Amino acid sequence: MFLQSGYSGGARARYQTVDVSSQVEGASPHQLVGILFDQLMQSIDTMLAAQRAGNRAKMIERQSKASMILITLETTLDYQAGGDLAINLALVYREGRRLIQLGGRTTTPEPVEQARTMLGEIVDAWRKIA
Repeated sequence: MFLQSGYSGGARARYQTVDVSSQVEGASPHQLVGILFDQLMQSIDTMLAAQRAGNRAKMIERQSKASMILITLETTLDYQAGGDLAINLALVYREGRRLIQLGGRTTTPEPVEQARTMLGEIVDAWRKIA
């Protein structure tokens, strides 16, 4: 129905927003970080796809979203309780953001792929904690 009406893109975006919103409601702090990680990896994947397709507007949009998620993850770290682990995570998040920004400026996927691999290791480890 939506595809024939021309609403596929807008409807999909609205459904995804509702889906994420419903996941956030009542989520534990651990689950909230997991949602951010899911959104981060999705943004990076979409950025890479847009970059390869030459869709600069979409690439910049997803680059911005990924960067904002990394800033959020970094600013919510508990440095007192987390000690060296929190400091090391902050450094990884900053490096990920730097690589994502570099990949967007140079329009080459290698730095973004490097960020995805590095951040993917943290995401995988986080999922194993549950």
